Amino acid sequence: MRSSLLMAALLCVLIPLTSTAQEHVPPPDPRPSPLAMAQTMLGDTYVKVVYGSPRKKGRTLFGPEDAGALVPYGTVWRTGANEATELTTTGDLTVGGETLPAGTYAVFTIPGPDAWTVIFNSGLGQWGTYSYDASQDVLRVTAPAETIDQDHEAFTISFEDRNGQTYLTMTWGQTRVALPVQAQ
Repeated sequence: MRSSLLMAALLCVLIPLTSTAQEHVPPPDPRPSPLAMAQTMLGDTYVKVVYGSPRKKGRTLFGPEDAGALVPYGTVWRTGANEATELTTTGDLTVGGETLPAGTYAVFTIPGPDAWTVIFNSGLGQWGTYSYDASQDVLRVTAPAETIDQDHEAFTISFEDRNGQTYLTMTWGQTRVALPVQAQ
């Protein structure tokens, strides 16, 4: 009798659990900052950049921290949203006049009003800048920042050819940063 009561109590607990295990879970909402990619061929060298593309949404993007800028001047930024931006190159590159060996790198930037520092870091798989370690920097170069007329809602990285030179270009809001790149 006692074992029958125990068995009945156990069934009362387990039966609802099996029905819960079959519950349909909807897929997650799409990311507010979707994944994007830019790619190019520089001679025989393939280069691609994978990044999260945040939206402006009426915010002040770059500027002094006390002005409420999303990305304050002088601070390390993941150069996009979500995971740190990553650049892969199959051959050595000249980036901003300096050599970047073939490989995959996290890309960070330090925005400023007139120029940005662009950082290629060997620490991969990083979320944001939380585990950024400057001792893993492979290359740091400076690129001019310019104010443009057109306002870009989405942060965009692209490769642009101008006057026979290829540039890795980052554009968001009314800011554009263009870094010359070429295969070695």
